Amino acid sequence: MHFNPYGGAAAQIAADLINLADTADPATLTAIFKDRMTVPAVEAHEATEISAWTTRLRHVFEAEPAARVDLVNALLHDSASKPYISTHDGKAPHLHYVDAQAGTVPRIRAYTAGGLAHLVCDAPDRFGVCSREGCETVYVDVSRNGRRRFCSTRCATRVHVADHRTRQAS
Repeated sequence: MHFNPYGGAAAQIAADLINLADTADPATLTAIFKDRMTVPAVEAHEATEISAWTTRLRHVFEAEPAARVDLVNALLHDSASKPYISTHDGKAPHLHYVDAQAGTVPRIRAYTAGGLAHLVCDAPDRFGVCSREGCETVYVDVSRNGRRRFCSTRCATRVHVADHRTRQAS
């Protein structure tokens, strides 16, 4: 499934940030943003702020669909999101959610909040937390059929094998 740049790339960045957990050092964060959004190298103090923001992003993935709207609205409010149409670098007109002159942290906040907003509105059933017990990895479902429940094939296989063994033992 193809999403718009905010609903797809931005939501995937949100998931990647969440899945980093406590390993969100500046170099790793910089690598996540490279080629996906234009931000300078992340500084140590910015990594701390991004980590705090990431905790709030996780709440959206973990919430029931009805609660996601309020959580994302709070993220949009706190990111001081002010959408505008941009035509930079010869690209077709597209939305930006924060001024290009804003610092790294405000840009990441606005980008991820905007991405989750698009996802909640356009495809609310296409993201979540892995269904394997004990796995806390989040995902954005870009599969063709939109029925993803696990973060990876590995987790899906573990669950299916365990279910098979349980049935065989009965």
